[in-house]
Amino acid sequence: MIQLAHDYLMFELNNGESIPCSAKLVSIELMGESAALLDREFVEHAATAVLHYFKQELGRDSVTVGEFSLALERVLRGFGLSVIPSESANPVARVAAADLRQLASDSGKGFELIFFPRLREELHNQLRQSPQLLNFHGLRSCVKQLVGARRWSSRCQILEEQIVDFLRTCLRTDYLGTKCALIVK
Repeated sequence: MIQLAHDYLMFELNNGESIPCSAKLVSIELMGESAALLDREFVEHAATAVLHYFKQELGRDSVTVGEFSLALERVLRGFGLSVIPSESANPVARVAAADLRQLASDSGKGFELIFFPRLREELHNQLRQSPQLLNFHGLRSCVKQLVGARRWSSRCQILEEQIVDFLRTCLRTDYLGTKCALIVK
């Protein structure tokens, strides 16, 4: 699981996916046509206050878009503003996913020597689609498969950290400036 930036929350979408997103960015989407009528900085401050409420007061790192929208609407109405939420309140995110278990399985007996180049190739293939969120899943099973372990061990922990670091490094060095969030779980 990635650590979220201080101004980010995980937004749960109607399709069951969760995406990390800045509360400020989501707030503009949620305001719909009303956003043009409101002071952008004022709305961003209100969104930051709502984010603080969910993270600090309620101790939550994820919310549904509806919960956030309702809380933001209440804050803005508290200041006497009339807000008409956008009909399409769900931010449309381009999400790409890759199965690490499958990559480990495809690596065969080559283990890590074959796995890491394949992982880089898969990252490259996924990023061709210009996703906003790239989700690599199946990490624990992948690690156990590569290590050949039935139970989690310190060797598994080390390889897990290497895979996550490898993906972060590839994304940072090969795709500098890419606006894509990475989730490895």
